Amino acid sequence: MTLISGCLALTLAGGGAAAYKYGLFSDIGDPVSFGKVQEKAVAAAADVPPEVQMPTGPKASFVRTFRMPDGTQIGRATLTGKKSGFTGDVWVWVPKEYDDPRYAKSGFPVLISLPGGRGYPTNYWGTGPGLGLQQAVSDGVKAGTSLPFILIMPVHNADTKHHFDASDIPGQPRMGTWMVEDIPDFTKANFRTFTSRDGWAFMGSSAGGFGAFKHVLKHPDRFKAAIASGVDIVPDSPLWQGNTQAMDADNPEKLAAKLIAAGGPDVYINFQIGTAESGRDKAEKFMNDFGKGPVHTSLQVIQDGEHNGKSYVRGMREGSLEWISKVMKGPTPDPAVR
Repeated sequence: MTLISGCLALTLAGGGAAAYKYGLFSDIGDPVSFGKVQEKAVAAAADVPPEVQMPTGPKASFVRTFRMPDGTQIGRATLTGKKSGFTGDVWVWVPKEYDDPRYAKSGFPVLISLPGGRGYPTNYWGTGPGLGLQQAVSDGVKAGTSLPFILIMPVHNADTKHHFDASDIPGQPRMGTWMVEDIPDFTKANFRTFTSRDGWAFMGSSAGGFGAFKHVLKHPDRFKAAIASGVDIVPDSPLWQGNTQAMDADNPEKLAAKLIAAGGPDVYINFQIGTAESGRDKAEKFMNDFGKGPVHTSLQVIQDGEHNGKSYVRGMREGSLEWISKVMKGPTPDPAVR
């Protein structure tokens, strides 16, 4: 009773902020919804530009996992992919602009964000907001250097024991289909997006970076750009078991050569490499060999950057977010709404 009384007194003195700090009234785990203004926009769907895809439904059930200082939230939902058959968690963050009435009839660009490491059962971009990805986007929007991206943060491996190269490896869970079919379908069901690939991009680190730029090269009709940090260049999962033909279908070098031969469409790959990690030579070799024609490449060097999420977010702040924002489509405010 003494402890409770002391905590309540602290709560009153702190205007309520202390309650959340000490976990007295935590709303983590509560149901959460996104898009407070979109119902009105749906009612006036005839006025929505053809480039905008309104949420198709059905709505997913999200639970709150984090609340940012600006009031934006990270929510988690469990998705069973209709096309891959895989079940995993997806974390979502939307910027403040998404609930601004001026943008109620506008689409928002999507940045599918992939982690390195195990990538299962969590995605550290969603479960570790302290890495700063969400804050980097918010700060970039304020500074005019970033579009207000919706961040979609799914798991990208099927278990903790294997590395699936973000691919449909024969005889294994279809993680490639999960990423390029089920995750976009889930996003379109729940959020206002763009109908064209100009509103769809990837980012990722390490193994997630491999998936990010591989998906863009393999599906340039659906995705336009990727930020690939500390990245692997070729598939290397032992689960391929020497199946060279299947590996080639998910090999960025082979995919880039095929895209160059076809003459497009144009894709944009930004590599991020820290000076305190290895791999720069491999990224530069890929750029020299395949960074031509429709394959546009750039390199963000992170001074003293290491092979970790915080370094890669710093690189995004220092240039990569601005780079990708210049090639992607952003939301358009309604001039009739003030």
